[in-house]
Amino acid sequence: MRKQAALRLLLALAVGSIVGLIANAFAGQAEWLDVCVRYVAEPIGKVFIRLLLMLVIPIMFSALVMGIAELELAQLGRLGVRTLGYTALVSTIAVLVGLVLVNVLQPGSGLPRELLGTARAAVEAAPLPKSTSAIDLLIGVVPSNPVAAAAPGDMLAWLFFSIFFGVGLALTQSPKADALRQLIAGLFEVCMKLMDLVLKLAPLGVGALMFAMTARVGLAVLVQLGAYVGVVVLGLAFHLFVVYGAGVRWLGGRSAVGFFRDIRLALVTAFSTASSNATLPTALRVAEENLRLPTHVSRFVLTAGATMNQNGTALFEGVTVLFLAQAYGVDLSLTQQAIVMLICILAGVGTAGVPAGSLPVIAMILTLLGVPAEAIGLVLGVDRLLDMCRTTVNVAGDLAVASLVAKGEPAADPAERPAANAPDAGA
Repeated sequence: MRKQAALRLLLALAVGSIVGLIANAFAGQAEWLDVCVRYVAEPIGKVFIRLLLMLVIPIMFSALVMGIAELELAQLGRLGVRTLGYTALVSTIAVLVGLVLVNVLQPGSGLPRELLGTARAAVEAAPLPKSTSAIDLLIGVVPSNPVAAAAPGDMLAWLFFSIFFGVGLALTQSPKADALRQLIAGLFEVCMKLMDLVLKLAPLGVGALMFAMTARVGLAVLVQLGAYVGVVVLGLAFHLFVVYGAGVRWLGGRSAVGFFRDIRLALVTAFSTASSNATLPTALRVAEENLRLPTHVSRFVLTAGATMNQNGTALFEGVTVLFLAQAYGVDLSLTQQAIVMLICILAGVGTAGVPAGSLPVIAMILTLLGVPAEAIGLVLGVDRLLDMCRTTVNVAGDLAVASLVAKGEPAADPAERPAANAPDAGA
């Protein structure tokens, strides 16, 4: 079913692009083409994007709260602190890798200015901080009214409230708190079901948006799209093999080659399903049978990581936001890029571990920065391939963090103890 949806999306991308290129070549500035774009293609695309944006706030809240509440923060101790510490470190490195690549390679620059007129913001952009001082930015993260912060799309404030609420729920052990957990879990399930329904309209929305863009801009938009895919794949590959490989070798005491050999089954499963949640059973098996990690470590780290350790997704979101900002001529200062980085790191905690789970987050970040939300339609057609790639990085990151946390962690049973880091140690 997922493969059929991906094929339909790619077909819509191809058809919309080809028809748009033909219209651009033969119709030029014809009045009828402008009518088709303005009154047919663009409205369809905007409705699709608005449906995505409509689900952002409830999905982010429910996913973040449940991801944190399930950690049982009051009982984690050293294991939880080390897991969160490694997760924050590798997530920060992932986003930095993406931002550096986009700023150096500039995949979105050079697009014709006509593209700026192909999309108009579906919602008002959230106001950026008036002051760029660290103290004012820190104060601005804490909302005085979370509902008022959510209304214009103030993602930093909404993320802070969601995390704060999740910590409170994790620390509260009572029947009423348990009922609230079930209620929020139900909200998440309903929102994801609605997301599935919205994504069924993706071929129509993507086809319409690609037609509107290519009809006005021509082939240049497809060239930029290819550059974007190349940058994302390069960043994910660097993070997977260089960052994880170095971390496993230097901090985990394992051979990087042996580590990737042992987890290859989980990587193949992640690539084929594009879902961290669907890969979790395989990842647990690989961690305990191949990596020989203590079961109490692997089960905690991998279960939490399926929701909270989304390094590949954080990198992808950062690259995508900056690429679209470049493509639409929106210059982002270092402060604004730092805000993007922080949101991507935090959103990695609340991004659903399912296919296309990061799309609502990207759409909301775009509106925060004043980039048209419809810009996301430019990358939707290739998102399935990139989703498979970033999910592979996410799962590898979960297993890498589990290996790092397990080093020096006593096993619950001598039989569970890692095989003295056997053939991998020092290799």
